[in-house]
Amino acid sequence: MVAANREMVVFCFDTLVSHYNSEDAPPPAFDEGQHPLFVTWKKVVNGGEPRLRGCIGTLEARWLINGFRDYSLNSALRDRRFPPIQAKELPSLECTVSILTDYETANHYLDWEVGKHGLIIEFTDPDNNTKRNATYLPEVAAHEGWTKTEAIDSLMRKSGYNGTITESLRKRVRLTRYQSTLFTMNYSEYVAYVKATRGATPSIDGGHGAKPGNH
Repeated sequence: MVAANREMVVFCFDTLVSHYNSEDAPPPAFDEGQHPLFVTWKKVVNGGEPRLRGCIGTLEARWLINGFRDYSLNSALRDRRFPPIQAKELPSLECTVSILTDYETANHYLDWEVGKHGLIIEFTDPDNNTKRNATYLPEVAAHEGWTKTEAIDSLMRKSGYNGTITESLRKRVRLTRYQSTLFTMNYSEYVAYVKATRGATPSIDGGHGAKPGNH
């Protein structure tokens, strides 16, 4: 099984830096494969707790190289909950890559473990008969300190459902649980990695510092 690793996060940072410089990212240093994946960007402000800045991925298997290339930019620039990340924010960014595994159909909406399982819910909106769905990665419920019921209710809101949440509606939720491996790195760790492996530090055109030589 492929597990999330440092080189995947480096590739996501490379992709974002290269986007700002309008150039191609260096080739990735991890093996190709097909897996569902997510890219999460967080921002550290004034040394506080990292705050979500963008998180987009796919629950369907994707080729990893194209998948991380696409979703590193989608989550940084196209998460509708946030304005696009600007180049000047790079030094305060932290990136997490997640590879999703072990999809299982749960028996009911409480049939999962906080901190272990990610969740995909699907249900029919009783007010207008629309199909709704949403997902949380495995770390979300634990990080928020939610009970299982609170996590399910929050997911129902995330799906766009604004009506009353009743016990009978919860019982009609179709729940798929999954697990993940993840790897997190902040920008200064990325810079140190690039310096150690390529002998140059990344920089942004028009930003501070000299542009690294060709390599």
